[in-house]
Amino acid sequence: MAELSPSRRIRRTPFSAGVEAAGVKAYTVYNRMLLPTVFESTEADYHHLKKAVQVWDVACERQVELRGPDASRLMQMLTPRDLRDVAPGRCVYVPIVDETGGMLNDPVAVKLAEDRWWISIADSDLLLWAKGICNGYHLDVLVDEPDVNLLAVQGPKAEDLMERVFGAGVREVKFFRFGEFQFQGRAMNVARSGYSKQGGFEIYTEGADIAMPLWETLFEAGRDLDVRAGCPNLIERIEGGLLSYGNDMTDDNTPHECGLGKLCDTQAAMGCIGRDALLRVAKEGPVQQIRPLEIAGDPVPLCDRVWPLMAGDKRVGQVTSAVWSLDFGVNVAIGMVRMTHWDPGTRLRAHTPDGERDVTVRESYWA
Repeated sequence: MAELSPSRRIRRTPFSAGVEAAGVKAYTVYNRMLLPTVFESTEADYHHLKKAVQVWDVACERQVELRGPDASRLMQMLTPRDLRDVAPGRCVYVPIVDETGGMLNDPVAVKLAEDRWWISIADSDLLLWAKGICNGYHLDVLVDEPDVNLLAVQGPKAEDLMERVFGAGVREVKFFRFGEFQFQGRAMNVARSGYSKQGGFEIYTEGADIAMPLWETLFEAGRDLDVRAGCPNLIERIEGGLLSYGNDMTDDNTPHECGLGKLCDTQAAMGCIGRDALLRVAKEGPVQQIRPLEIAGDPVPLCDRVWPLMAGDKRVGQVTSAVWSLDFGVNVAIGMVRMTHWDPGTRLRAHTPDGERDVTVRESYWA
């Protein structure tokens, strides 16, 4: 594959110097920012993530800040999840939809106060959508991208490392909650969350000037824990069924098709832009849905485009993410499958770059 030409349009992050010193080998572009994808190798990074602790530069998960008297109203307009009972100090995974009910993003929304939210976005221009809704409805909200850069600490030893830097109180932070902790005289919001199934935290680092001091402190504190620089791992995320916006779902898909129907409180989420469209979907049910898939044979090639899923000569879906799982010894995959063929145990065929493969629809993900 050809190399990616660097450009000032592709933004470095405040942690990039640390990432480069740690020997990053590959990047992707995410929200027009660099996102590391490989350090030692995908396989070696995978094994290390499952046994130790890694520090991830995920500053590319940009924040969309809603601040002002109508902030909570605007936040509810963006999502079909009912947010009325969400108290300050909570994080919530929310589907963001357009007027047709199509997925625009699947971020974590952080409620800082009744009049202030951060939306930690996946790879899409959600800032522009939120600004458009705000101005179109004449809401009293400032919509902006703050100088907040996310740093994730993931892996089974994440709690031990975080305690050394932020104190014992960090262990008390519950899943999808956050607390305010001090670092070098600076208040930081630390949430128990992250894009892996190994457990860990995300640090909302306000101000680029404190980014590298935090990075270096985490590495110094975690030497005996075998701390390393890491990144979201393709193998681990597919095993755990963590969806990737832009890969596994787009604005052509509703939350119900993405298995996120349980997060759509369409009867109660009054004001959501896509509510009427999603009420129809909830009543009729989706005609296709994301499913875990097992692909037979040797390790599959890179899945950088969809692979058609066939039942005989009829296309019934597509594989959207796939990779060989080292721990499970099979090709693990995620795909969108028509309702006529999505039952567990259904046998299909995938057209891959190196030929046809047998595919089995699974009941659940691997981890």
